[in-house]
Amino acid sequence: MKNANNLNINNELTSSQQLIQERIDRIPISNYRNFVIVAHVDHGKSTLSDRLLELTGVIKHGSGNKQILDKLDVERDRGITVKAQTCSMLYNYKDQDYLLHLVDSPGHVDFRLEVSRSYASCGGALLLVDAVEGIKAQTVSNFYLAYSMNLKLIPVINKVDLDSANVIKVEEQIENTFELMKDEIIHVSAKTGLNVDKIIPRIIQDIPAPTGNINNPFRALIVDSWYDPYLGVVLLIHVVDGMVKKNSKIISYRSKTKYEVREVGIMYPDRMPTRHLLAGQVAYMIPGMRSPAEALIGDTLHNQGEEIEPLPGFEEPKPMVFVGAFPAEGVEFKLLEESMQQLVLNDRSVTLQRETSNALGQGWRLGFLGSLHASVFKERLENEYGAKLIITAPTVPYKIIYKDGSSKIITNPDDFPELSERNKIDAFQEPYVEALMTLPQEYMGSVMKLCEANRGIQKDLNFINQQQLLLKYEIPLSHLIDDFFGKLKSITRGYASLDYEDSGYKDSDIVKLELIVNGKSIDALAQVMHKSQIQKNGKEYVKNFKNYLKIQQFEIIIQARAGGRIVARETIKARKKDVLAKLHASDITRRKKLLVKQKEGKKLLKSIGNVKINNDAYQAFLSRKT
Repeated sequence: MKNANNLNINNELTSSQQLIQERIDRIPISNYRNFVIVAHVDHGKSTLSDRLLELTGVIKHGSGNKQILDKLDVERDRGITVKAQTCSMLYNYKDQDYLLHLVDSPGHVDFRLEVSRSYASCGGALLLVDAVEGIKAQTVSNFYLAYSMNLKLIPVINKVDLDSANVIKVEEQIENTFELMKDEIIHVSAKTGLNVDKIIPRIIQDIPAPTGNINNPFRALIVDSWYDPYLGVVLLIHVVDGMVKKNSKIISYRSKTKYEVREVGIMYPDRMPTRHLLAGQVAYMIPGMRSPAEALIGDTLHNQGEEIEPLPGFEEPKPMVFVGAFPAEGVEFKLLEESMQQLVLNDRSVTLQRETSNALGQGWRLGFLGSLHASVFKERLENEYGAKLIITAPTVPYKIIYKDGSSKIITNPDDFPELSERNKIDAFQEPYVEALMTLPQEYMGSVMKLCEANRGIQKDLNFINQQQLLLKYEIPLSHLIDDFFGKLKSITRGYASLDYEDSGYKDSDIVKLELIVNGKSIDALAQVMHKSQIQKNGKEYVKNFKNYLKIQQFEIIIQARAGGRIVARETIKARKKDVLAKLHASDITRRKKLLVKQKEGKKLLKSIGNVKINNDAYQAFLSRKT
């Protein structure tokens, strides 16, 4: 029978690490607590995490402790969590040691798979709400996810020290929306540390211990992964049963690939090697994986040669937003590809494949979980690698249902079926999302009009209190990524919040809109959209693109074509030259001959001349749409 207390300490550990290891080994699994913080953006999740780390002695008190668990620059700049992280904490309560694992999970819907994996490794959650802003859409969405996974919820109101705080109103919102009692709510100021010391005792009292068993065969859930250039793939895992240590022979349940563990340890707050990991712990492992593609999030790891029941919840990430990416003029293709490959190593949910555009040359088709995911990737590529890209307008995956019963997903507008193939097609489908919006009641009419203008279907309407309401709409994903959130913020003066989740595919009347310059289609600017948008967008596209083309010595015709017909047109007149300037006292027939000759010359130029469109023109036009 295995016993954690009898396991030897690794001789490679430092004296301080050995002391921590010995202290952890004396803690039974009944004194473990795994928890996550559920919060909307800017409600103080990272600041509260910093205070908890200070309170448990993981980091020293000081003004320099800001967003300790946000490892990426983009996380710090935007105030969001992109990659799941964890930190182990030791805390003595009523003369007993407890091992706490704080799992810092992304909150945005684009990273919903990471969120659900993080929640699956926890027994409870702190439901954090801003005392000024109150409940927001992301809070509601993440609450329902946590509730559906049977997490014990502890409500916390943050920023109670601010003059604009309305604690009573927020208490009523929590009680009415989440059916949590007022006397359960903890009032804190994460910034000053007010009442933060009341949180950990509540975690210990209310959140259940993990249910794993050290005597069972080893099983662990892969929560997340990242890439280290010196160590290779580093896994964030939740050990559900058994024990794993350095040199253990393990295997992936899904891929059947075998590994020999090179290192295990806890995050404290950075990597700290330990001799072993035991059931109930959320920690890191370096398994010797050669490629991040092998790290299947939600997969089960177990000992070689042992039959086990896989842990539930494995699901491959599905990209839902696609863009074309091409090097800006003067940027070396190979160098940019290396930078992209490095970044993809740290984000397995990004799909990357080469593609060629007639207009922009060699590039890539990138798939992302959502528009925020795409924006974060582009920002990281530019900030961390100094890369300059031309990004095409985002598109969503459309489904084609053929009459023979087969189906096909297209992610590139260039692959949209031609008119000649339409007789083989039974239906077109596009993805929808269920959008959840919180907003002041005074903006209800404006927001409903916005949703209906974006082909939204109302599903539900609830009043949070006398001032706030909760709206639920089904909206096509293509409309959502077309700056829907920006428009929502604009008409509600920034007071609305939005969250959404996948709602599946629905039949739709979609067509491809092409931009044509002097008879040549520009593939990089093609887009798939609903038939109702064609006329409006076609006129807008040709009018805007005209502003980025240089005048030529021949006429340039810009057209928008959809479904085999021209829906909009703009013309750039030819540059005129005064061919009569050199004539002084000539007769009228001489003048007419010169004008006819000029006209014939322009016709010849138009027939053989190509309109050279600089990359700057594409970049300027596309930057308005991305």
